[in-house]
Amino acid sequence: MAAKKTSKRNSTMSASHKKALANGRNEGRIIREYLEVVEAIKPRRGRRRTPDSIAKRLAAINTELKSTDPVTQVRLIQERLNLRTELAGMKNKTEVTATETAFVKVAKNFSERNDITYEAWREFGVTPTVLKRAGISR
Repeated sequence: MAAKKTSKRNSTMSASHKKALANGRNEGRIIREYLEVVEAIKPRRGRRRTPDSIAKRLAAINTELKSTDPVTQVRLIQERLNLRTELAGMKNKTEVTATETAFVKVAKNFSERNDITYEAWREFGVTPTVLKRAGISR
């Protein structure tokens, strides 16, 4: 019969280690949320859509649906679904500000711990003013 190997790993972590892990997870979540907002509001080609412009287009689609052929109706229905999804995903100004404020609080420590440079943040699309507020410089 083979003898069981006993693990020499210490299965208990110190309270400070657990706290550091929890802090890292929390900072990572905050950074991820802010970067998702930055990605969602990045300038794209063409005109920016606003909630008002989407609402106007939805109203126009509802009018057009009454007098078009079946193939066009299906296309308009799909466009309406896409617009509703886009409208639901839009962040209002207070959500963006709150996410940005949380990012500013943790970004410097996160950057230092993960060796993320000013240039990397800028290339992703984080504005210089936000980086300055976070204490991240060139």
